[in-house]
Amino acid sequence: MARYTESACRRCRREGLKLYLKGDRCYSEKCAYERRGYAPGEHGQIRKKFSDYGVQLREKQKLKRMYGVLEKQFRGYFEMADRQKGITGTNLLVLLERRLDNMAFRMGFATSRTEARQMVRHNHFLVNSKPVNIPSYLVKAGDSIEVREGSRKVERIVEAMETVARRGVPTWLELDKENFRGGVKALPSREELTMPVQEQLVVELYSK
Repeated sequence: MARYTESACRRCRREGLKLYLKGDRCYSEKCAYERRGYAPGEHGQIRKKFSDYGVQLREKQKLKRMYGVLEKQFRGYFEMADRQKGITGTNLLVLLERRLDNMAFRMGFATSRTEARQMVRHNHFLVNSKPVNIPSYLVKAGDSIEVREGSRKVERIVEAMETVARRGVPTWLELDKENFRGGVKALPSREELTMPVQEQLVVELYSK
């Protein structure tokens, strides 16, 4: 399986946006994007003018990197969103938000989506009281997600739960910190997804 092995902070600098790929580090003074908020590489500080295609491509790369999915899987999400009723761009964002690894991150069980993905793989979570170890599993409205009984003392999960107040939990989710359990009250609307993303540019890119 293809995977990115270089510095995650380079991705934030390349997209000109803090993607919160490093958990707590992104909130500290050690954040590379805060210290060097320009693109990486020898010519990173030179202002570049992108073509229409270049702008669309950067927006697609930003979404892929934010949620940690590769090109083939991302295109699959786009095709699924295109088949659904409603606005394709909004459908795409909702599908990405429904991923189990993203839900675990949003609820505060992990400090980053990368960490949440690893935890899902290691069988730390239950969905509707059943074990699920597939990061791309699509959670539905009304589903509950909880940390397994034997995993509630895992140091990384405990530390993440202690810092969840700083990041906050989206309004369309609910969290019971005492019982290490969260629920999906409803699927988010576009207004509730506050990431600075222009999803229509991604739709235009794939519609060519």
